Amino acid sequence: MAIFSPPMKWVLAATMLAGATAVPAQAPSLAMLDGLEKGSWQLRERGNNAVAQTMCFGDARRMIQIYHPRANCSRYVIEDTPKSVTVHYTCPGAGHGRTTIRSETNRLVQIDTQGIADGKPFSQAYEARRSGACTN
Repeated sequence: MAIFSPPMKWVLAATMLAGATAVPAQAPSLAMLDGLEKGSWQLRERGNNAVAQTMCFGDARRMIQIYHPRANCSRYVIEDTPKSVTVHYTCPGAGHGRTTIRSETNRLVQIDTQGIADGKPFSQAYEARRSGACTN
């Protein structure tokens, strides 16, 4: 075991701190969502052929907050891979949620979302398929 004099310990500590520069964290890109086609998407509950709702997406990131579409929410990205994203979000006064979107193609995704909206719990699994251009 090496023994260093007190002044040498300070030099070593200063050298180690100088080498440990802070690197800013990069925000996750959620690139998988950027690769999805824009337009009208039909959401069906998994296991049910009836269309639950049709939504127009210019930005597929809106799929993250299906139950909080207009709320101003903060997001924490849990997973960001080329085929899947998982995001937890919190909307002050409106609730919160956790959504996983898994891409099968750029026109077909699986969405699992759960959380609290309007004071009530929700948990839903959707298949979302692009159906065409937006009509409005």
